[in-house]
Amino acid sequence: MTAAVPAYEAAAQEAALRGLPAHGLPVHELAVYDGSGISGGLYSRVVGWADAAPHWLDRLVELWSLLGLGLFALLMLAAWWRARDGGPAVMARVLVSAPVVLLAYVVNSGFKGLVEEVRPCAQLRVRDTLESCPGPGDWSFPSNHTVIAFAAAAALFLVDRRIGAVAVVAAVLMGASRVWVGVHYPHDVLVGAVVGVLVAVPLVLAAGRAGPLVAHARSGPLRPLLGAGAAAAVAGPGRPVGTERD
Repeated sequence: MTAAVPAYEAAAQEAALRGLPAHGLPVHELAVYDGSGISGGLYSRVVGWADAAPHWLDRLVELWSLLGLGLFALLMLAAWWRARDGGPAVMARVLVSAPVVLLAYVVNSGFKGLVEEVRPCAQLRVRDTLESCPGPGDWSFPSNHTVIAFAAAAALFLVDRRIGAVAVVAAVLMGASRVWVGVHYPHDVLVGAVVGVLVAVPLVLAAGRAGPLVAHARSGPLRPLLGAGAAAAVAGPGRPVGTERD
């Protein structure tokens, strides 16, 4: 598949000389992987819904698709703040969440380079997608946005179920938006969700074993960052002071 890339790029350059967008190339000229046979029909249906939807809805989805990942950063900050009064294992999981999401992105980027699936807007010659069709070499499978969203949601759910539930809903909406704006097939999103969860869950669970290190660090200069823990929190009914929450 890698050897086919120059053919696609040459075709894209020829299209540029003719004043045509790269995603207007005929299907037979796209020599890299064609994922349209997997979920191209559903993709076309969703893009059709987007085309027929009210303008305000399309703009809302487009804005969410563009900026929505920032919500996960805010949710991680909220989880960190709540974990300051939690057990050391909880704080350890919070601290590793952001690096785990970054690792999920790196792993997914590797998959993209291996598969080299052409964007559906290019493969199916869809000219009027809500988001501009990415150029040659910006592969579609799996969806990076979805991987990041689901890795973050999985990590947050293992830290704080209330915040995690919000993150899961946001992740589903993020994945759906990537199809709605026309830059991913549904299977790109589905596999992206699986990759994000599979990377995040074992690593975040394993991070809980670093709880003793967090407990020790809480007695030093990092206490303002890590919090005092459950020992200093007000005990609830039936829970003695000093009981830690995991």
